[in-house]
Amino acid sequence: MGRKGKMLEREIMSNFLNELMTLKIYLPEAFSPLYKYHICIMQDGNDYYQLGRIATLSDQLHDDAAIENTVFVGIHYKDREDRLRKYHPAGEQHAAYTKFLVKEVVPLLDDFLPTYHMGGTRALMGDSLAGTLALVTAINYPHTFGKVIMQSPLVDDMVLESVRNADHLHGLEIYHTIGTAETSVETTLKPDVDFLTPNRALNELLGQKGLTYTYKEIPDGIHTWKYWQKDMIHALTTIFGD
Repeated sequence: MGRKGKMLEREIMSNFLNELMTLKIYLPEAFSPLYKYHICIMQDGNDYYQLGRIATLSDQLHDDAAIENTVFVGIHYKDREDRLRKYHPAGEQHAAYTKFLVKEVVPLLDDFLPTYHMGGTRALMGDSLAGTLALVTAINYPHTFGKVIMQSPLVDDMVLESVRNADHLHGLEIYHTIGTAETSVETTLKPDVDFLTPNRALNELLGQKGLTYTYKEIPDGIHTWKYWQKDMIHALTTIFGD
């Protein structure tokens, strides 16, 4: 079965990253400039399209009127080191990458698509370290990004501290999952990281912030796309549900 929507590519020569960046943009089948669209920007973009099956799910959920009109935008990384530099809050290109999203990607999308020009209609989605980036960016720019989908984000003291210190989160809507078996995950930096315990701590903190918050522990879930993909429909309908 072929895709019903349309995949476009747009390139940005980023002044902040000094690098040519590619956006893969998936328009729903009934896309029209007469409607307005929510935007879902995905780090690990190729993984979301290939392993997360986002284009297929977009077709299906739009057909079923299960989500609002939404355009999905994927941004990918070069390699694991590049991903770490850009996505990790302590990465040397993290600040530049965040500015790229806020000051280059969002204006391009607002210019080229019929969007609402409002933070509450823009989501950041990511798995693992890309989920961390989604959360930290939305905390720092809540008027630009009002929604977050984070699947098994890497949570460290730096992330917990930034959430603890944030006092304007009531406008955010966050969807957060972690697998109960994510107690020994191999990351780019370390061979054996407990994701579950700090994600539970993050859940406690976010639960106190008065935002719209969905937290889900996936029974026996491990740190792989098999579990993230299975939860994708629930994630998308929770955040973009009609």
